[in-house]
Amino acid sequence: MGLPFFINIVYNMFLALIISNYIGDKMSEKEKMLAGKIYDPTDEELVRLRTKAHRLSQQYNALFEDDCLRDTVIDELIPNKGKGVYLQGPIYFDYGVFTTFGENCYANFNFTVLDVCPVNIGDNVMFGPNCSLMTPVHPLRWQERNVKYKEDGSAYDDEYAKPINIGSNCWIAANVVITGGVTIGEGSVIAAGSVVTKDIPANSLVAGNPCRVLREITEEDSVKYKSELF
Repeated sequence: MGLPFFINIVYNMFLALIISNYIGDKMSEKEKMLAGKIYDPTDEELVRLRTKAHRLSQQYNALFEDDCLRDTVIDELIPNKGKGVYLQGPIYFDYGVFTTFGENCYANFNFTVLDVCPVNIGDNVMFGPNCSLMTPVHPLRWQERNVKYKEDGSAYDDEYAKPINIGSNCWIAANVVITGGVTIGEGSVIAAGSVVTKDIPANSLVAGNPCRVLREITEEDSVKYKSELF
């Protein structure tokens, strides 16, 4: 491995850095946000999208359960969803359009989704009351986290986000918080009050803050073996 080889590596790294910065400068704030990069949440396009989602969330929450207008509102708020999705309400979405539901999903009271990065939910997923899906991340150092001011005097802060993926056939029990960057495997059960900060394997029973895998869910967990239920 001679000097020319080393120089070539350094040159390629430098070139990649220049290209990355150039592409980053050309990305819109929405593109940066969805790509998990630092972005400006006060961007005009993002403010418009958030305001629309917040308004639609409030409209949905103000309607009675048997009001057919609910379907119209939720279709506009969350266009990327399969059939049989029912959200009890109240619901709170930051954008809505960046959340995807599969079929036959249910969320109980007080369902909050900050879909700054994509939130992908599979088929047959159940959420208990007061569940929160939180993709946003703020810098740990206060020097980077605190509010800043642009030349025109308007305030902003640096944020970024990580996606959340929930596999099919999961049960997310009451008061669960799922943070950005987490993937929950298919068929898992998250016990009430858990805070999920790391990936969860498929068919796992997990609990705690932060949650940990208790064991695998097996055939022995079938209700047919619980005589007291019949």
